[in-house]
Amino acid sequence: MDFQAICDNIPTAACVMSVEKFGEDDYGNVRIVTGNKPYIASIEHPVEKITMLTEKFVPNQLYTKYIPRDLNFEDACYNAAVHKQVLHSYAHATRFDVWFDLTFLPLIPDDGNICYCLYIMDINIKPDPKRMSSISADIASAVLETFIKLRSAEDFRETMSVICSDIRAQCGSEHCCIMLMDTEKRKCSVLCEAFADGSKLLPMDSYLDKNFYDIADSWKATIAGSNCVIVKNTHDMKVVQERNPAWYESLKGAGCKNIVLFPLEFKGELLGYIWSINFNAEAADLIKEILEITTFILASELYSYRMLDKLHILSSTDMLTGVMNRNEMNNFIDALAKEDTTKSVGIIFVDLNGLKRINDNEGHNAGDRLLKNAADAMRDVFAVHQIFRAGGDEFVVVLTDVTEDELESKADKLRKISERYDKVVFAIGTGYEADVKNVRAALHNADERMYTDKKAYYDKHPNEKMRS
Repeated sequence: MDFQAICDNIPTAACVMSVEKFGEDDYGNVRIVTGNKPYIASIEHPVEKITMLTEKFVPNQLYTKYIPRDLNFEDACYNAAVHKQVLHSYAHATRFDVWFDLTFLPLIPDDGNICYCLYIMDINIKPDPKRMSSISADIASAVLETFIKLRSAEDFRETMSVICSDIRAQCGSEHCCIMLMDTEKRKCSVLCEAFADGSKLLPMDSYLDKNFYDIADSWKATIAGSNCVIVKNTHDMKVVQERNPAWYESLKGAGCKNIVLFPLEFKGELLGYIWSINFNAEAADLIKEILEITTFILASELYSYRMLDKLHILSSTDMLTGVMNRNEMNNFIDALAKEDTTKSVGIIFVDLNGLKRINDNEGHNAGDRLLKNAADAMRDVFAVHQIFRAGGDEFVVVLTDVTEDELESKADKLRKISERYDKVVFAIGTGYEADVKNVRAALHNADERMYTDKKAYYDKHPNEKMRS
C-alpha cells in the first residue's frame, strides 16, 4: 500500500500510524510511518504554544520521539488500527494548551501483526464552539442535562452531588468522585462522591491524609499533557505502574480495576479532578466523549463558584483577625431574628482592654498583634463562624441551641484561655434568650454586662484607666 499517496491526498495534516499487535488486548510499539507536508510541518515548524521533543521528522519513528507518551492517543491508534474502528475527538491537550480536532481511520490490510490507521488532525489555538457541540444525541442530552442542573442550582454542593451520581451512572462505574485541590495549602477535599449499590469501596475521606496531596499532585505528570487518563485493562495499568508506582499501589489497595480521570482546569488553573472507578470498559470511548465536554462545563462552574466564595470571604471576613466582620454579624443577627424556630440564642460581648494604651505607647503594629492574639484566644474556644469583630476592640460571639449554663461556661473558659496570651485582657458580658427571635435583646444585655465588667476591671486597675 502506498501510504505516502494516501497522506498526500489529505488537505489537512495527516499521517499513517502503525501499531504492533500483541493478542487481542495488548499492543507494543506505536510508530508514525509517514506524513504529508502539513503534518511534517507541524513537527518541524510547530505553531505557537506547541513544543516538540524533536523538530526533525524521520519516517517510521516511535511517536514518543516527538511527544511524551500519551495513553489516550495510543488507545485511539490501537482501536482504529487493530479493531478497525472509526474514531473522532475534539479535545484540549494541556501539554500544548491548544485544541485538537482528531480523526482516526482504519487501514487495511494488516502486515502480519503490524496494523495501520490514518490519523488526521487540525489545531485550534482557541476552542471552537461548533466543533465542541458536534456530538451525538445521547452525549448532547447528558451534557445538556448537566448544564441545566448547574444553571438552576440553588445549593451548589447538593447539585454537584446529583451530577456526580449521574456521571457514575453514565459510566456504569462503582464510584465517582469530584475532588478539589488547594495548591496554596497543599490540601485535597472531597466536593462530592457517589457509590453504586453494594459497593465495598471506602469513601475518599479515608485516604485524604497528609500524604495524599502528593499522590494527587503527581497525576498531572501521569496524564503527561493529555486531557485525561483512561486505564481500561492490564496493559494500561502496567503503564501507570511504570509511570507512577505510588499511585498504582494506591489504586490496587483501594480495589480499583480500572479508572478514568480528568483534571478540572479553567483559565490555566487546576481546580481539582473528577474520576470514575471500575467503569464499563466496553463503553470507554463514549465515557471519554461525555466527560470531555462535561468536565469543561464543570470546571467553568467550579471556577465561578470558587471566585464567588473568595468574594464572600473578602466581604464577610475581617482581614486583620480572620474572624467574621460586622457586616456579616448584622446579616446573621437579622436572619436569626426572622427565624421561625424555638431554639435558644446566647451572646457573648467581648471588649479587649488596653488596646488604645498599646497603640499610643507601642504603635499600631503592636496593637494589631494584640488584636490577632485576642482573635486566636477566641478561636481556642469558639468556631471561627461564631466570632465577629464588631469594630475596633469589640468582638461578639453568637451561639444558637445553647443553654444558659453552657453560655456562662464558655465565657469562663474564654477568660481562662486569654491568660495564655500576652497582654490579652477581656471585658466580657453575656446575654441569653430562650427564643432566637429575641437575639437583639440578648445582644443588648450582653453589651451592658460587658461595660459593667469593664468598669470593674478599671476600678481594680486604676493605673490602666485609658479606655481602649
